[in-house]
Amino acid sequence: MGVIYLLNNQKYDGVENLPVIKINYLTTKIDFDNIDYLLFTSKNGVIGLDKISKEWQNIPAITIGNPTAKMVEKLGGEIKYIAKSSYGDELAKEILDNFEPSTILFSKAKVVLSDIVEILEKNNFNVIQKVTYETICNKIEKNLEKNSVFIFTSPSTIKCFFKQFIWDDTFKAIAIGSRTASYFPGKIVVSDIQTIDNCIKIAKNMI
Repeated sequence: MGVIYLLNNQKYDGVENLPVIKINYLTTKIDFDNIDYLLFTSKNGVIGLDKISKEWQNIPAITIGNPTAKMVEKLGGEIKYIAKSSYGDELAKEILDNFEPSTILFSKAKVVLSDIVEILEKNNFNVIQKVTYETICNKIEKNLEKNSVFIFTSPSTIKCFFKQFIWDDTFKAIAIGSRTASYFPGKIVVSDIQTIDNCIKIAKNMI
């Protein structure tokens, strides 16, 4: 019988972690004056900004997803808006529908795959981008069980997995969303709800 591998370090019952990526937090100078809102598209953006300064806690935040929102609250920030969609481009459209043009500080990864900044800037928003973290590949020495299911939570997990492992015909793959799935070089199941919990639920039915 195979194993359910989750390709990050978040702990869940009945799931084995295969953390093929790790986060490197970066230091940068940030001026918080005249910022109307903060924009976070991941928990790491919140953590990265918090490591630089606590001043961000005084500025309302726009986030993707409840996990990111919970991290904002955990670290003492204020939630202004939680996106209904889990995709950056869709979040940009939600911002356009719910906010007047304003100045937004975006705490982001070194590589961002969505067009969220371009969409906002075309609609008269002033987006100040600050790279507060980067995703890098994590070296793992491990023999993978045949007939296993792998949960990919980002394009980076796919890239880093294939840098060190060979895909076996008995393996099955799940992507947390369609953007992640688009980077997978083969057949993959896309979770209908963009959460790890739902991916695990699907995986348990595939083992």
